[in-house]
Amino acid sequence: ILLDDVATIRDGFEDTNQWTTFNDQPAQVVEVYRVGDQSILDVAETVKRYVADAGSWLPEGISLQAFRDQSIAMRGRINLLLRNGAAGFVLVFISLALFLRFRLAFWVSIGIPIAFLGALWMMPALDVTINMISLFGFIIVLGIVVDDAIVVGENIHTWQERTGSGVEGAVEGARRVGMPVIFAVLTTVAAFVPILNVGGNTGKMMRVIPLIVIPTLMFSLIESLLVLPVHLRHAHREKAAPAAHRGGILAPVRPIYRGWRRLQARFADSVQFVIHRIYAPSLDWGLRWRYLTIAIGISTLLLSAGLVGGGFIKFVFFPTVEADFIAGRVTMPLGTPEARTAKTIARLDEAARRLREQIREETGQDVFKSIATSVGAQPMRGQQHGAAGARRDFSGTHLGEVAIELVPSEQRSIPSRAIVSRWRDMVGAVPDAREVAFTSSLFTPGEPINIQLTGFRMDELRAAAAELRQKLGTYEGVYDVADSYQAGKREIKLGILPEAEATGVRLADLGRQVRQAFFGEEAQRIQRGRDDVRVMVRYPEAERKSLANLDAMRVRTADGGEIPFGSVARARLGEGYASITRVDRRRAVNVTAEVDEARGNANDVLADLEREFLPLLKARHPGLTYSFEGQGREQRDTMHGLLRGFAVALIAIYALMAVPFRSYVQPLLVMSAIPFGLVGAVWGHVVMGLDLTILSMFGLVALTGVVVNDSLVLVDHINVLRREGVPLDRAVREAGVARFRPILLTSITTFAGLTPLLLERSVQAQFLIPLAVSLGFGVIFSTFISLGLVPAGYLVIEDAKRLGRWLLGRSEPDAAEGVAT
Repeated sequence: ILLDDVATIRDGFEDTNQWTTFNDQPAQVVEVYRVGDQSILDVAETVKRYVADAGSWLPEGISLQAFRDQSIAMRGRINLLLRNGAAGFVLVFISLALFLRFRLAFWVSIGIPIAFLGALWMMPALDVTINMISLFGFIIVLGIVVDDAIVVGENIHTWQERTGSGVEGAVEGARRVGMPVIFAVLTTVAAFVPILNVGGNTGKMMRVIPLIVIPTLMFSLIESLLVLPVHLRHAHREKAAPAAHRGGILAPVRPIYRGWRRLQARFADSVQFVIHRIYAPSLDWGLRWRYLTIAIGISTLLLSAGLVGGGFIKFVFFPTVEADFIAGRVTMPLGTPEARTAKTIARLDEAARRLREQIREETGQDVFKSIATSVGAQPMRGQQHGAAGARRDFSGTHLGEVAIELVPSEQRSIPSRAIVSRWRDMVGAVPDAREVAFTSSLFTPGEPINIQLTGFRMDELRAAAAELRQKLGTYEGVYDVADSYQAGKREIKLGILPEAEATGVRLADLGRQVRQAFFGEEAQRIQRGRDDVRVMVRYPEAERKSLANLDAMRVRTADGGEIPFGSVARARLGEGYASITRVDRRRAVNVTAEVDEARGNANDVLADLEREFLPLLKARHPGLTYSFEGQGREQRDTMHGLLRGFAVALIAIYALMAVPFRSYVQPLLVMSAIPFGLVGAVWGHVVMGLDLTILSMFGLVALTGVVVNDSLVLVDHINVLRREGVPLDRAVREAGVARFRPILLTSITTFAGLTPLLLERSVQAQFLIPLAVSLGFGVIFSTFISLGLVPAGYLVIEDAKRLGRWLLGRSEPDAAEGVAT
């Protein structure tokens, strides 16, 4: 007997209720990912070429189109950072050329690409690729990398003038500052090392920055101490060069050169005016009233700390990252028919089209490139969850999604966050939906509010979650409030009757036969080309549509006989769980919400809940516990790792400076610039109108190593003068005047390298700017600390030493080294 004689055979696809439209046309989506070391740009170009060639062989009426191309955003961000890096390099060179002789400025600037090439050479060994964060690391170090070369070059010039010999001056100049320069670079490296070991997803992303900065600094140190002196060994002959080469191919540029020299001379005169007419008298006043100077500095520090502690400057863990794709997702109760879900998705789709027309009328631009609608799945949700999302099931008739591709952010005047906000308002409330969520960010470390409730009774958890959802709805700026509990769909629960024992039918036999009849049994698998085809045997579709079909089913007994279903089993309707989540053997429900940063702050909401509502909630529901997950947990893990690393960095910086100073006190004096650098970072955020973010904290940690460099070189110069027999009072004043120009120049070059990024208005760069603000403004403010507060602190330490000697009876309190008392 043939199978065809007893069965209906249909060669087709698996039964499913999923469908997708793309710009109103039925569509299938093929997702392409890179694998291993493949480049996203190369993969994207290959796919685009394939799509372009597909028109020659595809059947009429079918076309291919690229959608959700992540390489476009990546390429735009890379180009953005490259432009900012190039502009920063130009500003750094101009700053050097204004302060230094052109030859010295040229060779100092050449050290930048040399150090960058060294870091690029090390990137494969460090497992770092060229991406947005690594390019940002190059911009960060752009102005810092010349600091050591500036100090070395300035000192070489001084010794060449003193000795009259180019080679001897180059050797002696590099040797004299070699020790402080080496330790200045090492302290900067020590400040970036903690970022390597910060936990959480944010820490994994930001660890790329020190992997760029540290190799760059090390190659710069080698270049400044070993290569730069060789280039500058003939610098003392520079004055004779124009006369020796009045003719030749350089003749056309002589007027430009002479004009630049005149500009440089006027600028140098201006700097000297500032040094001798403004800074020197101010330094004298600050040293004379050194305790008042320090009191003013401490007051400024306390005021800045009060701004942060009092909430006048908000802290947002991770700012919104502009995306060119937005999505609206709907989750209906489990078991919702596909037609009902499709009706809700149509509501989102219709609102999106009305919004498209409104924006087109307002701006004269169509910011929507394409719209994809999915029923039975949430493709973008799975993509945003990354590897974790690939393991989760984002499909089912109760799920739907509308995904919109926008024109690149550089080409539109309205950010994606504003578009999503208007879209959400136009959709309004969807009463029968479990969750309606909208996304507009390229990257998120988790939900801004995610509170996990745990207990042993599900009814208590559900009641507590309902109260918490209601409370969250009262906060300004909080939206998309939902919880993770999901009731299962209605199901038929089978039970065996006592009469079944006589027939030998067990509950397992009953369940297996019902599954085979209505779901199907896999009989075999057939390999058809690249496809694995499963052969399923089950009742015809007409005989598995209703409960009557189940009652009419016949159950096979152990002896091969068949008896009616109703004589051996009973069936009742019930409701199961869609999923059961346990944490440490306790049932768990997560209550989540999004926060509009313009109207609310997630940290403030969580702090308010923890202060009053959550303790009362625990009291009303005995056995209930709670914890902050999502972005709250990511913030906790990241901040804990960052603070721990910061403490280790401070110890390392202190130990490194104790070696060249041979003192336990002077490193503390140099490190006094660190908290005042933080003051500059805080006020920088005020000036730029930005909230503090986790990237600001990363910038503060990196700032610790940068701000001590100027103070280290200044204190070292004071020590050198004192060893040469210069009185203390005069040594402090002369060191301040002598180091004014290089300290100012190193700060200006650091700020200049970051300036294009600080002024960048592209929405793509906004989430990186807080780190640049912390570093740039912190360095500028620390310049004044190094030139004013550190000299005053040096004298205060000497006052304390003299007082100690006097108390021990070794000397008079005011008879030391000509210091004004």
